[in-house]
Amino acid sequence: MNTEIKFPMSQAVRNAYAEGQEDETLLPLVLANHQNEPLGRIHPGDSVIFYNIRGEREIELTRSFTEKTFREFPVHQTLNVNFATMIEYQKGLNVEVAFPPRGVLWDTLGDIIAAHGLVQAKITEAEKAVHVSFFFNGRKSDLLPNEERIVIPTRKDVRLFDEAPEMSIEEITRATLAKIKDPSCNFTVVNFPNVDVVGHVENEPAVIRAIQAVDQHAGILIDAALKEKLTVIVTADHGTVEKWLYPDGGVDTGHTDSPVPFILLHPNATLTLKPKGELTDIAPTILDIIGLPIPTSMTGASLIEQNKNSFAPVQRLLLMILDGWGLCESTKGNLIACAETPVMDRLMKNYPSSRLDASGVAVGLPPQTVGNSEAGHLHIGAGRRIYSDRLNIDQSIANRDFYRNQVFTDIMSLTKQNGSALHMMGIVSFFSSHGSIDHLFALMHMAKQQGIPRLFIHGMLGRRGEQAESGARYIQQVERKCLSLQLGQVVSVIGRYWSMDREDNWDRIEKTYRMLVYGEGNTISAE
Repeated sequence: MNTEIKFPMSQAVRNAYAEGQEDETLLPLVLANHQNEPLGRIHPGDSVIFYNIRGEREIELTRSFTEKTFREFPVHQTLNVNFATMIEYQKGLNVEVAFPPRGVLWDTLGDIIAAHGLVQAKITEAEKAVHVSFFFNGRKSDLLPNEERIVIPTRKDVRLFDEAPEMSIEEITRATLAKIKDPSCNFTVVNFPNVDVVGHVENEPAVIRAIQAVDQHAGILIDAALKEKLTVIVTADHGTVEKWLYPDGGVDTGHTDSPVPFILLHPNATLTLKPKGELTDIAPTILDIIGLPIPTSMTGASLIEQNKNSFAPVQRLLLMILDGWGLCESTKGNLIACAETPVMDRLMKNYPSSRLDASGVAVGLPPQTVGNSEAGHLHIGAGRRIYSDRLNIDQSIANRDFYRNQVFTDIMSLTKQNGSALHMMGIVSFFSSHGSIDHLFALMHMAKQQGIPRLFIHGMLGRRGEQAESGARYIQQVERKCLSLQLGQVVSVIGRYWSMDREDNWDRIEKTYRMLVYGEGNTISAE
């Protein structure tokens, strides 16, 4: 008798690696029976739990299942699934939310600037628009008084960003130069996304080009700003490519736990900065420089060592966020050190600077976890620590409140009542800021406790922060969990490139939808 345990979906992922595919762009894999009929499809009346967190890359797929007037691509008109999400991805979605938002933040940097009648502008390209608006402003979507948001379209003529590492940096620079030359604009925030975005692709020459493009364009903006007598701050939200290698030499395309720079170009050359701080200190520092009061809700502290009464407030300030630009003393595997960065080298040598913590508890994340753009921009703007959804969910699992969550118990009860299936879909990872395999496992244990008869799991893979070919290992962990619980099957796997989009690339989302509903993809035998 053959007692060998088979894990068909993880083996299928490994086979895809052998054919040259990788986790991020993995084409859909669908489990099928001996008649090649797809198993575990989402049928009318079924229930779905989308267990991802963060949210901005989850909106499009959620809409395709829940929006009655959805028109972006053809969908099943009578699917009518019961849909729950781990957190709120967007207000107004027709879903139940297990961990609703704790409300917007007030007295953020943007709020204080607006309350004093100053004009502010936020500039980036679409890939980072949500970060310099929604998160920077304390989870508020609406424009503040006298606020302008300039979003440069992200290029659609490339498949992955390493094909054009400069992205839309020239257009971002042009838009920012216009604001620098506009005397009515008091506060300008510009985000260069290149280092972070391109750094998630395993292409070292492309990453070097991205770093050098950011350095060059930062220099263009700084020269223009100083000419117009603006004060300039250069910083970042988290690290990425300054730790490009794992200890074993493998490439790490994820975020890091490195500190980030904070460089001040101020007309008062005698000002000095504290050598260390964290992202929460940026907002109080800017308010100090502009001469506005720091609200008591901001627990961060100004990085300027001198008393604010010892220097005159400035009228205009440019905040440059070099997304993903971390600091690392070691040159081994440090692509920033490998690149030619004359502008940043000069700034670090000739101007006051600090090293800011941008990961772990400093940005409301679990200890020893890497930073991310959501937490980074939120803390830059808030000036206080905000505990993340991930940390709250982790704590809820630890104290077992998770297993009594009303949204989860209701959807599982409805599943049993209807005699339907329960589907769980989301990122299969531990390190991703979009979700945790531990959250999936907690839901699987809960489904077992609740007596769910049919459970199907749809995994999304992405190598950001993971070692090469980690997706297959994660999928096998889920398959083993199904075996140990005697419940559930991994019935589909796809790269996050196709399922977690935020740029209206509806052809990608349609591929995921058709996999989930119709079983379209490379069929894998369950036998």
